[in-house]
Amino acid sequence: MKVFLAGASGVIGQRLVPQLLEGGHEVVGMTRSEDSAARLRAAGVEPVVCDAYDREAVVAAVVAARPEGVIHQLTSLPARIDPRKTDFGPNNRIRTEGTANLVAAAQASGARRFVAQGIAFMYRPGSGPATEEDPVTDDSGPYEETAKANTELERRSTTAVGLSGAALRFGYFYGPGTAFGEGGSQFTDVGRRRFPVGGDGGGVWSFVHVDDAAAATVAALESTVTGVFNIVDDEPAPVREWLPEYAKSIGAKPPRHVPVWLLRLVGGPRAVATLVHQRGASNAKAKSELGWEPRWPSWRQGFSEAPR
Repeated sequence: MKVFLAGASGVIGQRLVPQLLEGGHEVVGMTRSEDSAARLRAAGVEPVVCDAYDREAVVAAVVAARPEGVIHQLTSLPARIDPRKTDFGPNNRIRTEGTANLVAAAQASGARRFVAQGIAFMYRPGSGPATEEDPVTDDSGPYEETAKANTELERRSTTAVGLSGAALRFGYFYGPGTAFGEGGSQFTDVGRRRFPVGGDGGGVWSFVHVDDAAAATVAALESTVTGVFNIVDDEPAPVREWLPEYAKSIGAKPPRHVPVWLLRLVGGPRAVATLVHQRGASNAKAKSELGWEPRWPSWRQGFSEAPR
């Protein structure tokens, strides 16, 4: 089908474009810069330079493309996230205002399918991997605004009149271009022993390689199933388990261990929530309803063998 991909030059977009083209889809890619547009053109994509917050321009671009499917992979995050200092406001705005503009554009263009990028690490603490029916972070939690923005993205993406919509809750990305990829911020921090195991290291993370995330996006685009889906690997794991293995895989020394009071002092409540209390997610629904299977079913294999 003809696809309008917003965020075509981003971390996922760069891995998604080749998979879409290999699948026989025609891709119109939206980006913010002329330099990125040139790279997209060279990759076989018809580029469109557009500001996601300019609703009229976004609607005009999507209507002109006349796509059958629209994919929302827009984000606005800094290269390095500091749990105490990072302002997530720009990314929250992309998930609310940017999503609203893309949905309106998809509706105006006559597209039939809409797929959006969400996150799988906003579940309230609990036992066992969370399913899509489990509640997300409490409104009073340290990621309150992020959770609200993601919920708004999911609501708009899956309930828009005239659109068949799916919101994909991605786990933590690793692989080329990501924070855990070679040269990324987490890669660097772990290498310098600046990423500790906090407290008992009980925060459970769910990972997904960027190529698997891209493959799940293609599966969702080609499906007619609606709703939200966790896109994560098969093995959620606590920080105390995966972090030493990741450090080993990149040739770094074992991570330091710090007490919770020190973690809170240095990293704030967000660091404590992420490293001590976070809950992992289940991918059973995506496997069953989208027919998606991760090529890298475990971070154990992926950290050492997958493209970095």
